[in-house]
Amino acid sequence: MSREVYLPRNLDEFRELRDRRPYAALYAGGTDLLVRMRQGLLDPPALICLERIEVLKKVEDREGLLFLGAGATHAELLEHPAVRRRLPVLARALEVLGSPPIRHMGTIGGNIVTASPAGDTLPPLYTLDAEVEILSSMGSRRRKINEFILGPGRTDLKPGELLLGVLVPVDPAFHLHHFEKVGPRNALAIALVSLAALLSINDSGLIEKAKLAWGSVGPTVVTSAKVEAALVGRPLTRDTLEEAAALARAAVSPIDDLRADAEYRRAVAGNLVLRLINYTRRPGPAPAL
Repeated sequence: MSREVYLPRNLDEFRELRDRRPYAALYAGGTDLLVRMRQGLLDPPALICLERIEVLKKVEDREGLLFLGAGATHAELLEHPAVRRRLPVLARALEVLGSPPIRHMGTIGGNIVTASPAGDTLPPLYTLDAEVEILSSMGSRRRKINEFILGPGRTDLKPGELLLGVLVPVDPAFHLHHFEKVGPRNALAIALVSLAALLSINDSGLIEKAKLAWGSVGPTVVTSAKVEAALVGRPLTRDTLEEAAALARAAVSPIDDLRADAEYRRAVAGNLVLRLINYTRRPGPAPAL
């Protein structure tokens, strides 16, 4: 089947095309959309490719926030010094996202709007309290990422709207940035469970702030105020992490699927919390997953 493909060069051209072809599917890297089309899961009447719109590729400071354009590829973000220096938890997720070709094609905007519970960039963005910026015919609006993503494959993106990018607060108080995922193989794996964690530890060795988010253990990324509260004011010890891990296993709501059963995912969600013990100077093997 032949279909029209449009390549707008700027947002004005995009708006004009969107008005003329409101049912066209949008893509940049196409690593999700084109696969689903080949599988016969989608059959859009037209396509609008966003890869030539330079404003969607920007990475810039905006009054204490780091703006990451929706069209920036994972490889471009991984190579950007501001991302590596100021958002190391996101950089660590990008390092293990797919294969090199996928990182060079796929975009952070695509990872967000696909809204997969296994999306590697999503747990870091949840811990960072990121907001998305959305373009509509009325102007632009912002939405917290945890409010924007509604469920598997579902977002608050309305017909005619375009995700411009994501705005990420940079909090220097967090000096421990951790991301880890468990998959069916050591590389190129879709996460069975993932964890992003940010911790601030004071000079007395007590945890002052904690932000944690799990992927692939619920319909959306899972966060837990109870787990975070169990860490705050406590030392980063095995006992502290055991208590938090038990709460984490109770907080997640995984499902059985072809890749893993729910109980395995629940156990791993807690075990990933135990892995934070590796940030202390105590010797000994890492907890088993």
